[in-house]
Amino acid sequence: MNFDVHAVPSPSYVVEEKLLISNLEKMKSIIDQTGCKILLAQKGFSMFNVYPLLGQYLHGVTSSGLFEARLGYEEMGKEVHTYAPAFQEDEFDEILSYSDHLVFNSFAQWKKFKDRVQKHDKSIACGIRINPEYSEIEVDMYNPCFDYSRFGVTLENFEPDELDGISGLHFHTMCEQNSDTLWRTIQIIDEEFGPYLEKMKWINFGGGHHITRADYDIDALIRSIRFMQDKYGLEVYLEPGEAVALNTGFLVATVLDTMQNGMDIAILDTSAACHMPDVLEMPYRPEIIGAGTANEKAYTYRLGGPTCLAGDVIGDYSFNQPLKPGDRLVFCDMAHYSMVKNNTFNGVNLPSIVLHTVDNEINVVKQFGYEDFRQRLS
Repeated sequence: MNFDVHAVPSPSYVVEEKLLISNLEKMKSIIDQTGCKILLAQKGFSMFNVYPLLGQYLHGVTSSGLFEARLGYEEMGKEVHTYAPAFQEDEFDEILSYSDHLVFNSFAQWKKFKDRVQKHDKSIACGIRINPEYSEIEVDMYNPCFDYSRFGVTLENFEPDELDGISGLHFHTMCEQNSDTLWRTIQIIDEEFGPYLEKMKWINFGGGHHITRADYDIDALIRSIRFMQDKYGLEVYLEPGEAVALNTGFLVATVLDTMQNGMDIAILDTSAACHMPDVLEMPYRPEIIGAGTANEKAYTYRLGGPTCLAGDVIGDYSFNQPLKPGDRLVFCDMAHYSMVKNNTFNGVNLPSIVLHTVDNEINVVKQFGYEDFRQRLS
């Protein structure tokens, strides 16, 4: 972080353009070495103000339905890949108008919409999402392959007689994992679905690849990509979301008040429930610049949000000096799964969105207000 925390609104998400470019350059190096295609998974990061920048490095976007497909089509203007567990009939024709690839979650969905796809004015590549029934994710909420998962077709339910018009297979089995997990997954898919891969033109490795993490094994990723290229002659897609924006953003917050109830407590103008919901859902403890764990430094505080939710607690942190109203705190790694998941529960306003450019300009991309809260209600 190299911007003045007092030069931005509070609360605000601040994305560092320089850090974003660094992540994109890592991905571009993989593209250059392998010829694979990398797409932005918009479910993790949808700050469309930077889509023109992302489009200089990536091949397009993946979307989970109509609105994301339209956003990627209008704001980046490159490839749009769309997948949904089930498509809605009244949205399908519009989805077709924005999409270049469509991935179906079941053969029933493929058979239902096949004619509409094939009669469309443009050529759209179609695929089936498979479930290899193998994943190394330990938490069921984030595991697409846990028991009774609604995602993808298992080998037992695969319908090889319905592949006419299908040109690719898609799998997504990972979450914040390294490439050794991908390599083991590839071996399972090769063993189970190899006969069908021989008939395909492309394969999509899905997301969950922590490509831009410091300890990520790029060589193993490249080996996995080349395995599918060399053995089956497939075009390979990856669709990371989190990795694109990993460690590129911050959430600037202000202390509103401090109090005592068995321990020191600080109330902030930012909310775990509203502004960083994964803190409660995952859960996890975000880092704060200059802060330590509880009792590591001289003054420990429990940080809470301004909502009426009793559990709107970010966590316990320690500081070198006592906190006081007006102090600014900076939470790390707040670009992904924050703007896309935040909400206005309890009438709490949304953080501003700020881009700190490579030219050291503070660009306040968007600020929110009452109308943003009101228009979601009736």
